[in-house]
Amino acid sequence: MYPRPHLSFLPCDSMTITITRRDYVKDHHLGVIDHPTLRQIYASRGVTEAQSLDRSVKSLLHYQELKGIKQAVQILADALATKQRIIVIGDFDADGATSTALSMLSLSQLGSVNHQYLVPNRFDFGYGLSPEIVDVAHQQGAQVIMTVDNGIACFAGVERALELGIKVIITDHHLPAEKVPEANAIVNPNQPGCEFLSKNLAGVGVAFYLMLALRAHLRDISWFEQQQLTPPNLADYLDIVALGTVADVVPLDENNRVLVFQGIQRIRGGKCRPGIQALVEVAGKTLNRMAASDLGFVLGPRLNAAGRLDDMALGIECLLAADSGTARQMAVQLDSLNRERREIEGSMQKEAMQTLEALNLSEQDLPTGIVLYQADFHQGVIGILAGRIKDKFFRPTIAFAHQDENTLKGSARSIPGLHIRDLLEEINSRYPGIIDKFGGHAMAAGLSLPVNKIDAFRQVFEQVADELLAGKSLKGEVVSDGSMQASDLTLEFTQRLKDAGPWGQSFPEPVFDDQFELVDQRLVGEKHLKMMVKHQSGILLDAIAFNIDLNEWPDRDVQQVQLAYKLDINEFRGRTSLQLLVEGMNKV
Repeated sequence: MYPRPHLSFLPCDSMTITITRRDYVKDHHLGVIDHPTLRQIYASRGVTEAQSLDRSVKSLLHYQELKGIKQAVQILADALATKQRIIVIGDFDADGATSTALSMLSLSQLGSVNHQYLVPNRFDFGYGLSPEIVDVAHQQGAQVIMTVDNGIACFAGVERALELGIKVIITDHHLPAEKVPEANAIVNPNQPGCEFLSKNLAGVGVAFYLMLALRAHLRDISWFEQQQLTPPNLADYLDIVALGTVADVVPLDENNRVLVFQGIQRIRGGKCRPGIQALVEVAGKTLNRMAASDLGFVLGPRLNAAGRLDDMALGIECLLAADSGTARQMAVQLDSLNRERREIEGSMQKEAMQTLEALNLSEQDLPTGIVLYQADFHQGVIGILAGRIKDKFFRPTIAFAHQDENTLKGSARSIPGLHIRDLLEEINSRYPGIIDKFGGHAMAAGLSLPVNKIDAFRQVFEQVADELLAGKSLKGEVVSDGSMQASDLTLEFTQRLKDAGPWGQSFPEPVFDDQFELVDQRLVGEKHLKMMVKHQSGILLDAIAFNIDLNEWPDRDVQQVQLAYKLDINEFRGRTSLQLLVEGMNKV
């Protein structure tokens, strides 16, 4: 597990990338972990003390450190006491859906009798607390609006609500601008002056903390006794928190790892919402083997499909469903929408690739930043398209679709080393009038601009991206934890690795690299390469590389391959076996 020179790899669906081994870390205090490989994996991810691996609920940060939470709690407590109508306004992605469901369930358990939710349909209202969605809430009798996973950039919507006499609580996690809206209360770990140590909470995490604080306040004022209610155990909803946290791809710092671990334990134990269990079942997975990656790549897309193609209310109602029959019906619908989403995405990706290939650009000639736009692109799928193209060419990518006749909506995805929201802010500062509005994070952002500004935007985006990435590598990179000992190529160690997480953004699942003899190779599912490989110790292993470059593979002339891979447990017809999930491969 010591570093060595870079190796060039041909990834499964990309241009040439580099594989680098993580540095060997000597100075740590992880001797209590009895496996040397696992100790080094943790140390290389910045874990130097065993207490940082405590995944118990008691190790969570306290809600009191969140700025604005006392004001938000007081508004909600007053609303409960006087039966004011609370309307939760969410977002149309998985984080927004889980935030909304969590808030609705928690408010009911805390004694609210007058609350409902609204999620703006992306095709009618666009994102967040807009003046238009505020008017709808007002028509429905809103006295308090609580945003979840949005609001920190919604100045006009907050202003409209206050004009109508509606109190506004913003719960959000997105990065704010220099100023924040004049809401009655803002709970956002990234707002100026907030001392909460974890800046990486997802929207659902922020909502969870607010509900914890509200429960504590209600307990202090003897609310539950007065209402003859049993104080709820809000930890019962950590399955929802885990799903939203992983699906939103926020960094899994210590605090988020606790939230996700606790949620996964509840899912594995069958103590999850009927809707989550139904989503697991329609995806062909089993509860007791669920991992964080399944939340992100299996459940998250199915939940997201409702907001991308239809109405996220379907996803929220699935999470709110009280019985397995109702949940199952909704999960089947979500699964169908997800299949439709994949077909649309595949068609758009094919069109985008044909456009790029028609330019006949070499890797060196590709623009530093890629802007994609076609009049028939589907607004609900542009984020996924941008991510796919970004992964293939290792360039920051923005895909645009029509929001209406005059406005384009864009979804951006970035690469390590380029903060995409900061790039958009730089463009907006230098070239005012091109972008209407924007917001987001380091790796993902959204924006809108007039249709007639797309060519100007493409030019300045390529220019500014080129400046910000000057001197940086534009090749994809796989970071490896080293080669594997034959003694670790077992189902037992693989399961231990899976249990050692949760793994995710900024706390990546271990990847290893070795040279293998290629014993057999064949295509499965039209674009995946199934292989039998022999480790240098003589052990035969199954391996699979997804979305392979069909111009390169299968190749019957190849006898040796260098693989970067993850360890996985494959279940087929009741049998379990060790399988390598290939992240990158090179012909030797």
